[in-house]
Amino acid sequence: MSTLLNGIAASNGIAIAKAYRLIEPDLSVSKQTIESAEEELSRFQSAVETSKSELQKIRDKAETDLGADKAAIFDAHLLVVSDPEMIGPIEEKIKSESINAEFALKDTADMFITMFEQMDNEYMKERAADIRDVTKRILSHLLGVQIPNPSMIQEEVVIIAEDLTPSDTAQLNRQFVLGFTTDIGGRTSHSAIMARSMEIPAVVGTKAATSSIQNGDMVIVDGINGEVHINPTPELINKYQEQAAAYEQQKAEWAKLVNEKTVSADGHHVELGANIGTPKDLEGVVNNGGEAIGLYRTEFLYMGRDQLPTEDEQFESYKAVLEGMKGKPVVVRTLDIGGDKELPYLDLPKEMNPFLGYRAIRLCLDQQDIFRTQLRALLRASTYGNLKIMFPMIATLGEFRQAKAILEEEKQKLVASGTSVSEEIEVGIMVEIPSTAVMADTFAKEVDFFSIGTNDLIQYTMAADRMNERISYLYQPYNPAILRLVKMVIDAAHKHGKWAGMCGEMAGDETAIPLLLGLGLDEFSMSATSILKARSLISKLSKVDMATLAESVLDLDTNEAVMEAVNKAIK
Repeated sequence: MSTLLNGIAASNGIAIAKAYRLIEPDLSVSKQTIESAEEELSRFQSAVETSKSELQKIRDKAETDLGADKAAIFDAHLLVVSDPEMIGPIEEKIKSESINAEFALKDTADMFITMFEQMDNEYMKERAADIRDVTKRILSHLLGVQIPNPSMIQEEVVIIAEDLTPSDTAQLNRQFVLGFTTDIGGRTSHSAIMARSMEIPAVVGTKAATSSIQNGDMVIVDGINGEVHINPTPELINKYQEQAAAYEQQKAEWAKLVNEKTVSADGHHVELGANIGTPKDLEGVVNNGGEAIGLYRTEFLYMGRDQLPTEDEQFESYKAVLEGMKGKPVVVRTLDIGGDKELPYLDLPKEMNPFLGYRAIRLCLDQQDIFRTQLRALLRASTYGNLKIMFPMIATLGEFRQAKAILEEEKQKLVASGTSVSEEIEVGIMVEIPSTAVMADTFAKEVDFFSIGTNDLIQYTMAADRMNERISYLYQPYNPAILRLVKMVIDAAHKHGKWAGMCGEMAGDETAIPLLLGLGLDEFSMSATSILKARSLISKLSKVDMATLAESVLDLDTNEAVMEAVNKAIK
């Protein structure tokens, strides 16, 4: 019997494959007395050996796919699983107390974890995390349950998860992962954004994917209509295979625009850029005809590792992107960590409201050693292309001035030491806080450009957490309140001879594009996979007509009324 789940269409396309549940198994254990210590020891040693060979495979694959620094995490795990000081006491406990291997392992590991966590030494604290991971792996073999590992998937699957962290998504192999669906999240959650950049269909916020779908179930993920079909009938599979083929044909039509400029029907040129997370994403930008990189999210350089990236590592990444874009603009956002993006090695305080807390520019101005390292790497790379630097989450003019002053200090130091730095770097800000949008005319006198981050601007304006699917109805990009703020920013930029871009998901939204064109947005930055579709749409729109439309919707009263007006005007 086919079952239907409805969710939020997060990434276009259709995927049909078997389900792979990416869900932490239950690893709880209880103490039991055993008959034969010898048998128990042999069971334990076998679980340790299996864990070793698994870790070796994962480590080698990580080195091939992600580089030596990512593989180092698994080197640490291999040391733990081979350490006699760790394994010895567990074996001793099994023999002397005649207890089950699971309990002996958990009891001994917990003692080590507590001991390491209480030390002042950062290196030792990190070892606690390694012991915790290795213990989970050995336990899973003793209990006969599978710990999912997305990087080791070897067949075509659809991922089923409660949510996907940025590091989960970074490990997904595009060759085998055809799509995914989650219980929670919205169109702007990180898993959704990553799905679009990886060009895989996704439906998020279904509320029931993990409780309804078992490993191996056949699943259709319809990322166009936000539907998930579990164990569909052969007729339904055929219907979706036809739809998938039609969608591929549509993509082939859009692909013809790859080398065209983005020009409206009445001759107005705008720039279509892409949002990227790593230098690996460049291929997608080039293949989709990106005219710029409107947002390079540098935090991905800092994730999925156990220490901060060095200045040289960062320099190489920035240089690769600048060279790869061959003189086209590259807007790099400085470190935007906090909110839903955590770095385990930074040990940041737990906060009641992390989205309103110690994050982005606030963290960088406070921990200036991290900030200055990044700025030096950017300045050194600036001579390899057309670099623009953007500070995230600026709330006051004071923050912008302080950040710019630190940038200037690092520039002077580099120049004094004989390092060449480009003189053409524009410095701008992300507009994602309502107070900044309201004060845009003041900021416009000092910044070189604005880039509107609508994902956060909408959640802050509507006071609605964008990760909370219960209130996803408040994620309203076309609400007149949001459109008025966007208009304020664009008008302020133009009044002072500056340009205004947008790097939030709204920039690639087909209902929003006509309005943004009409409001005078200069640069639209989106997932690379949305560029050709957006270019095709803009080529059919008249800028003059859209300006009239945009003006008229500002006085409407609801998100829905605006959507209706746009659909009517474009049909």
